[in-house]
Amino acid sequence: QVQLMDSGGGSVQAGGSLRLSCAVSGYTPLNYCMGWFRQAPGKEREGVARIYLSGDVTYFADSVKGRFTISPVNAKNMLYLQMNSLKPEDTAMYYCAARGDGLCGTWDNFVYWGQGSQVTVSS
Repeated sequence: QVQLMDSGGGSVQAGGSLRLSCAVSGYTPLNYCMGWFRQAPGKEREGVARIYLSGDVTYFADSVKGRFTISPVNAKNMLYLQMNSLKPEDTAMYYCAARGDGLCGTWDNFVYWGQGSQVTVSS
């Protein structure tokens, strides 16, 4: 079982940066895939970034490529999402998530979720 607790959201002006953190506890074998998702009001949840822990392979949504980076879970069991050059359209609730089926090729089948951190970007 994996428990996730995300934090680090806040308000920032366009062009600014934020770093989201996700504390990971419980069983985390190397074949877990970790990810960040977001959901804006009135919109469906969308995948932002994911990383395959065993190989550090990363995937990003086209809308954030070149601006966001995802770091592998470190020795302190922390996962990070560094968000640079933020835009108003990045405003959303952000969630860290994990899947444990040994796959990381899609945004599907994430079964463990954090409680969410609000990110607000003003123009």
